[in-house]
Amino acid sequence: MAYVINDSCVACGTCIDECPVGAISEGDIYAIDPETCTDCGTCADVCPSEAIHPAE
Repeated sequence: MAYVINDSCVACGTCIDECPVGAISEGDIYAIDPETCTDCGTCADVCPSEAIHPAE
């Protein structure tokens, strides 16, 4: 199950640097490619706005 980024994202860029597979893309609200995400949770661990969580 991939992680997703909700609209609490402040586009700080912290998660992009932490993703080991490059699954996160920039934008007004960042997005995680579910096909690339390996469900490691590293991005969620470093998100200062707690905007990243496992997809339901």
